[in-house]
Amino acid sequence: MPHTEVGTTELKLSLISGHSARNKNMQFTSLAHLLDKEFLVQCFYSLNRNKAKGIDNVGWYEYVTGLSENIDSLVERLKAKKYRPLPARRVYIPKGRNEQRPLGISAIENKIVEKGISRILQSIYEEDFSSMSYGFRPKRNCHQALNELDDQIMRNRVSYIVEADIKGFFDNVSHELLIKFLSIRIKDSSMIYLIKKFLKAGYIDDSLLVTSDKGTAQGSILSPILANIFLHYVLDVWFENTVKMHVTGYCELVRYADDFVCVVQYANDAERIEKALKNRFSRHELEIHPDKSRRFSFGRFEAVKAKKQDRRANTFDFLGFTHFCDKTIKGFFKVGRRTSRKKYVKKCSEMTEWLKKVRNKAKPKEWWDILKSKLRGHYQYYGVSGNSERIWAFYRFTVKVLHKWLNRRSQKKSMNWDNFDKYLECYPIPKPRIVHNFYTL
Repeated sequence: MPHTEVGTTELKLSLISGHSARNKNMQFTSLAHLLDKEFLVQCFYSLNRNKAKGIDNVGWYEYVTGLSENIDSLVERLKAKKYRPLPARRVYIPKGRNEQRPLGISAIENKIVEKGISRILQSIYEEDFSSMSYGFRPKRNCHQALNELDDQIMRNRVSYIVEADIKGFFDNVSHELLIKFLSIRIKDSSMIYLIKKFLKAGYIDDSLLVTSDKGTAQGSILSPILANIFLHYVLDVWFENTVKMHVTGYCELVRYADDFVCVVQYANDAERIEKALKNRFSRHELEIHPDKSRRFSFGRFEAVKAKKQDRRANTFDFLGFTHFCDKTIKGFFKVGRRTSRKKYVKKCSEMTEWLKKVRNKAKPKEWWDILKSKLRGHYQYYGVSGNSERIWAFYRFTVKVLHKWLNRRSQKKSMNWDNFDKYLECYPIPKPRIVHNFYTL
């Protein structure tokens, strides 16, 4: 089958990765030709088949019907520079209690070409990216970022944290600066031209076309790699080559996409880094959120310091977890973590709403497996060392609301807790478990 074979483009991408790794200053002048029929067919088959449709209203199963002819037409338009990416369809998903996060849903051909471009860019930049960058990269994930942060605090002389939040990062990335950064490595005008077209495609919101000279659509396949390239030059390289050269003690950066924290040894360094971050992002047309960014003491001496100052020890949130100063059984310092209150409340609310909606739409046997998968997904993410209490609390909460809404399915006699416990013995739901063990020191 064509989508399972390793083609010539795969070999070329491997060669590009090799050249990129060996020569950090190498510039690539011929990339657009890699978007040939064989490669785009592979990209098409790698797409999620059940994703939402864009403004073209064409899904994976509709496009595959005439795949060969469709890809031939697509390649022809790409070569003639007549291909025009369609605007994304903008939708909004809840973000917190009173906020919404905008997402852009691309048309099917946009997704195919975006997939191809992202794989080409990945073959070049994966060799450049920092080892402390974990977001949207192959064989890297948020739990590795959390583990790295744990190691940084536990293994090094860390006494301060600088946490920063980039205000509306994906909506405010400068197209001009992004193209400037891409042009450091890429000298193929056709590839740059195509990326510009995607950046300028805009989105449809409430039947209106919106275009801008800044921002990359969250939800698009191309957006994550472009965001990583932008932050690689604005943050990672700068931190490694400039910040580390001008501090007196230890400091390091751990980043997952646009979320990052700096671990620092000395208070003066932390203060200077905080100011430098604001200036750095300001110069690149971005803003550090004033209410969500701060520096504070944290580490093995924080608990003692807090006690002397008659205050609670500092904590901070990163990737959905609240990090705090904890102790081992023997009384030594360790970094503790639990599901952040904000995320815990959100997950409980989502579970309640789902059970409330589904209870009367179908019999429990028809949605029981979905409930089990929701619980497994929760444990898969939040089941980390030290978080047993919170994942068990979520399990107990789920059992409680499950009992509540099952009893409201009809006017019949309610199921008491003894009978409900027997019901769960017959139809068990997954119990919490620690999936990611960080305590390896």
